[in-house]
Amino acid sequence: MQKVILSVINDLSTDNRVHKVATTLVKNNYDVTLIGRKLPNSLEINRNYSTYRFALFFNKGPFFYIEYNIRLFFFLLFKNVDILVANDLDTLLANYLVSVIRTKKIIYDSHEYFIEVPELQNRKTVKSVWKFIEKTIVPKLKRTYTVSKPIADIYNKMYKTDFKVIRNYPNYSENQSSTNIIETSKKVIIYQGALNIGRGIELVIKAMKLIDNAIFAIIGDGDITQSLKNLIIDEGVNDKVLFLGKIPFEELHNYTKSANIGISLEDDTNLNYHYSLPNKLFDYIQAGIPVLVSNLPEMKKIVQDYNIGEVLMSRKVEDCSKLINDMLTNEIQQIEWKNNLKQAAKELCWENQEKELLNIFN
Repeated sequence: MQKVILSVINDLSTDNRVHKVATTLVKNNYDVTLIGRKLPNSLEINRNYSTYRFALFFNKGPFFYIEYNIRLFFFLLFKNVDILVANDLDTLLANYLVSVIRTKKIIYDSHEYFIEVPELQNRKTVKSVWKFIEKTIVPKLKRTYTVSKPIADIYNKMYKTDFKVIRNYPNYSENQSSTNIIETSKKVIIYQGALNIGRGIELVIKAMKLIDNAIFAIIGDGDITQSLKNLIIDEGVNDKVLFLGKIPFEELHNYTKSANIGISLEDDTNLNYHYSLPNKLFDYIQAGIPVLVSNLPEMKKIVQDYNIGEVLMSRKVEDCSKLINDMLTNEIQQIEWKNNLKQAAKELCWENQEKELLNIFN
């Protein structure tokens, strides 16, 4: 039985992609360990594979990344392992060094176009460090995959590599019946995922003043959590916005099914967002709820090809609120979207990705 160690820099509790990869490997007779970090507010996890989370002294800034990679390097250096899997650029250096020293197979999963994330756009020195790591290591890798074809094409052109595409599809859910786990008599608009800049959350909060008989449920945590709470107060929509915090992905699906519309409104401010296919979009599809997405090529294509919602063409608050109101009140269109979502869920599911994933590992 081959031993695989996957490493990721988050706390594991809400990262469904690495969990799906680990679960697929376990089902196919791999011995899997997943490495992450432990935060003071980290949720407990119980998995069908081994997990280990570093309790770090630093939890942000350059020393956090340095400490994590040093800890990861020495952990991997002395572990019995056959295959190392680095998830994203911030775990790649430690994995690569160990793979060279120990002549072990390494696989790289790039969850996004890392050097183009919004957090790096105004930080030239930090971005240059990550870019140096990427251009030094990635061309040397033989087994690589990422989340969308445009991102794969960028890497393949830039580094003459062969990135495969493993999309962020959830497991198939045949039952799309709605739940009432979010207790309200009103319609529910939902956002789930990281609360970071450029996700369009502020736009919906401002639009809530003009949206009738609905609440906006926000699930997740991140860098802008407090500023979002301040915005809610400033906009006077305290009674229309509900913060639910971080929810384990094992429980998240039932919350998603409580909603009437799922929101994925990333700003077109960087190449990472421009080509993104967020997990939440496919989570909404598996939950059977219509979606409202940005006018960005990959998301737009999914929504229009399957006819499962609307594309927001304008970032004006008035236009956003009008479109959401129309989506919530057009019952005939809701029925059509719901029927189309059933077919989309059958096609856009993790089970249809597993064969390609296993080809990379075998």
